Amino acid sequence: MSYVFFHITAALYLAATLVYTGYLVSHGDKFARVARDLLIGGFLAHTITLLGRLAEGGRIPTTSLHESLLLFAWLTVGICLFLLFKYNLSVLGAFVSPFALLLVITASLLPSEIVPLTPVLKSWWLPVHVTLAILGNAFFALACILGVTYLIQEHYLKSHKVGGMYFVLPSLDILDELGYKCLTYGFPLLTLGIITGVMWSEYAFGTYWMWKHRQVWSMITWFLYAALLHGRLTTGWRGRKSAKFSVVAFGVLLGSSLIIYVLLGEGHGISNR
Repeated sequence: MSYVFFHITAALYLAATLVYTGYLVSHGDKFARVARDLLIGGFLAHTITLLGRLAEGGRIPTTSLHESLLLFAWLTVGICLFLLFKYNLSVLGAFVSPFALLLVITASLLPSEIVPLTPVLKSWWLPVHVTLAILGNAFFALACILGVTYLIQEHYLKSHKVGGMYFVLPSLDILDELGYKCLTYGFPLLTLGIITGVMWSEYAFGTYWMWKHRQVWSMITWFLYAALLHGRLTTGWRGRKSAKFSVVAFGVLLGSSLIIYVLLGEGHGISNR
């Protein structure tokens, strides 16, 4: 069942991306409504996909990169839909749809079979740690996307050549404030993800820290976002500087995760096989 809905999810995200592209070009409200409905349909199919894997595996689908990317995309779209309705930000879906589609396509290229967990992974720390970390990453993804839209809108204003997406993007103040809100949710979630990971490591291996690549890069990412929030609260890092920093920090987070997977084959150097 999850296999069928996986493809339905990808098809609906693709359709949403195409219709949102029409919205960016035409600025027509009808395009925005159809694209939003397609995105909601994709989110529902995505939910069924994850529930199917939950039923098939008997655990929260978080134990492979395939499952982690699916959960990451699902949480990002879910937060996007919340912001879309709460702040009437139709244009946000135009950026999140292709991002979610890219994550789903990447997941489709990875091994997707459900394999039994090794004893070391059979712990309630696993779903708690991974879910907190991925939820934090989803908020950082939205902060990055809002940072990109901020930079696009600022470019229109500074060049004095308004056109294209200028008419559908919110004001700089709204984009900056929403990006900051995403950071304030993402940072404590990342912090809790690291803390639960440390506790799990002590429970499973008798040591809080093993200097695995993922652990080291998680701390580097944590320091980057801590510096961003500290700079914003104490030295006025707002607007353009905050948007750029948010994009760079998320690039480090996403790039390090994928590179570590390619080099090590798993998340923490802890095999699931």
